[in-house]
Amino acid sequence: MWTNLAKFILSKKKFILTIFILITLFFGYKASQVKLAFNPGKILPTTDTTYLDYQKFKEKFGEDGNAMILGVQSPNLFKKDFFNNWDKLTNQLQKVKGIKKVLSISNLPLLEKDTVNKKFVFNPIISKPLQTQLQLDSIKNLLKNQPFYEGLIFNISKNATIMAITFDDGVMLTAARNPLIKKIQQLAQDFEKKENVKVHLSGLPYIKTVLSALVAKEFVLFLGLTVLISAIILFLFYRFVLLVLFPILLVLIGVIWSVGLMATLGFEITLLTGIIAPLMVIIGVPNSILIINKYKIELQNGNDKLKSLQITIEKISLTTFIANLTTAIGFGVLYFTNSNVLKEFGITAAIGVMLTWLIFLMMLPIILSFIKPIKIDESNLDKSNIFDGFLNKIIDLVQSKRKLIYSSVLLLIVFGAFGVSKLSTNGFVVDDLPKNDPVYRDLKFFENTFNGVLPLEFSIDSKKKNGILKLNNLKKIEKLDELIHQYPAFGKSFSINNVLKYTSQTFYNGNSQFYRLPNEMEKNFILLYAANTGKQGNLMNNFLDEDKQTTRLTFQMKDIGSEKVNQLLEDLKPKVDAIFNPDRYDVKITGPVIMYVKGTNYLIKNLRESLLLAIFLIAVIMFLLFRSFKMIVISLIPNLIPLFITAGLMGYFGLALKPSTVLIFSIALGIASDQTIYFLTRYQQEFLKGDVSKMEIISKTIKETGLSMIYTAIILFFGFGVFAFSTFGGTVALGVLLAITLVFSMLFNLIFLPALLYSFKKE
Repeated sequence: MWTNLAKFILSKKKFILTIFILITLFFGYKASQVKLAFNPGKILPTTDTTYLDYQKFKEKFGEDGNAMILGVQSPNLFKKDFFNNWDKLTNQLQKVKGIKKVLSISNLPLLEKDTVNKKFVFNPIISKPLQTQLQLDSIKNLLKNQPFYEGLIFNISKNATIMAITFDDGVMLTAARNPLIKKIQQLAQDFEKKENVKVHLSGLPYIKTVLSALVAKEFVLFLGLTVLISAIILFLFYRFVLLVLFPILLVLIGVIWSVGLMATLGFEITLLTGIIAPLMVIIGVPNSILIINKYKIELQNGNDKLKSLQITIEKISLTTFIANLTTAIGFGVLYFTNSNVLKEFGITAAIGVMLTWLIFLMMLPIILSFIKPIKIDESNLDKSNIFDGFLNKIIDLVQSKRKLIYSSVLLLIVFGAFGVSKLSTNGFVVDDLPKNDPVYRDLKFFENTFNGVLPLEFSIDSKKKNGILKLNNLKKIEKLDELIHQYPAFGKSFSINNVLKYTSQTFYNGNSQFYRLPNEMEKNFILLYAANTGKQGNLMNNFLDEDKQTTRLTFQMKDIGSEKVNQLLEDLKPKVDAIFNPDRYDVKITGPVIMYVKGTNYLIKNLRESLLLAIFLIAVIMFLLFRSFKMIVISLIPNLIPLFITAGLMGYFGLALKPSTVLIFSIALGIASDQTIYFLTRYQQEFLKGDVSKMEIISKTIKETGLSMIYTAIILFFGFGVFAFSTFGGTVALGVLLAITLVFSMLFNLIFLPALLYSFKKE
């Protein structure tokens, strides 16, 4: 089969080149159409109950978490000029195309009672810029008697206030979001300069937009860095420009095919799929090393150019195919997580790896056939001499110091076990951002002044039409509100009770002492007024469904991490059930925070399962290759122990298990297995000859495969190492831990694997 393939490639060069160019043009066109994602993608599957509950909630009460927040803290907050300039910013933003509504301290809609028409009316707190400080002092006193807005729009004790911006439907899902956010940022910066105060920006639409812009920036940055590093390393290895130029050209075409495939499948560039392009470079270039090194060996054996290329294709095809297949498995198993964001990443990366392998297998021999045979004086390569000495030391270790190897491995396992015992599972909404990033710092500002801006939602179903408005149920909601506020992670609540308290206060002419739930008799009058608010709609609409059977209770929350949220939910359930009997009420906790936390839980659970699936599939491939259960064990152990050590390092350094870090293990296993296959297939070829001793076979295998394995490990180490320069903590962790794991895997495959073969494989 492989002989026929080699003959086909070398005899049909023009045909293959034509097809290759056409496919590249097609994928190039598709790649130019790829879009940048605003939403990171659905983590939970659409059949998950948490996902379904959230969708039902949004159908009843509309989209939540759709506000961008601007916040300031200044002793000048209630100074006339500062207040007027804040009002001016409010009005400027209100006029920006794409913005639906701006709510700030200067345009607060205060509720007033119209006794003639028996209704409530809203009037802005000011209708024009203030002329005197006395007017503002009066407004400040008025605000002190507005508990409905205290902690929601302003915090007088901390001289802080926020401005909430909502957007036209759908605008944040289009390319218009970027100039819109930039306009808001520019106006905020103008205010900063004028008042010499920091304007803090946050809210999910803002965070998502900033993150998507960073993804686009890093997509280009890391593609460029991985190409540059790969080119430098190839040049240091071969000192021949053409052996740098052509592999880099081919791997870039592999990137085009992968990105084009992404667009063809309708996928967008997310934080995860954004690293596929540099991944293709890092994983693709080692294919060229194997092909070129084998080609050089055949030339040195006295074969002519075409014969050397034919033998290279014959000998390297199966090995590289299986090696790339195991890498693709590491990505492909992510498909079975049923998480859209991971499925898209896994499918694109897995197919991209195999397409890149095909490009190198077909095109690199064709390109080499057009240039002069490679002639490199190995004696001039200091690096090769260093590596040859290193490989000789390995041979000596395997031959005479296997006990030292096994005891060292045992110590590393014990070291890893202690670290694993320290591992925790935790993730944050802005977990990927460094502590000094403006987005992270601004989010902490809102947590310190308003106890956070992330919405946590309760959906309370009374199971009876008009049931929510019964005073008994309103009092239960009040108990739940009091319960939640016992936890320091929560800030201001927003519910039907707040509205009823505010209308009660308004009904009694603004007296803040009446900011309380109305009694049964008061409630009927107040509801009559509330229902007649005219064009501004019934005050209850945002909190009740059509049958007044279900209501929402919204809390502002800090980003406390998935671990604490999981503990909090476990602690809350029996307490909530004690207030709302599950037999009579249906209470669900939902919202973006719950979606993120449940998504994190789901991914970690499924990524663990995908790792087990990857181990099983790679074990099947090993069995098909070597037809021996002993060889399966021998091949898997040198790759599983480095994963265990990496998990231990995560524990020691306080790196929690989360979607970005759990992802490391299945990917690393797939890539690391490549080196095992390179080594074992070559060992098997020598073993079957049966004319020399086992130690001689192992020594020869180490010498012939070791150099390619070291070259590959160096490219993988520095290729993944560039991710350390990422803005995103998850990407940093992914890159650095993968780099470390793959170096460990190379050492285990060069030292521990041969020792196992010598100890357990029969002569």
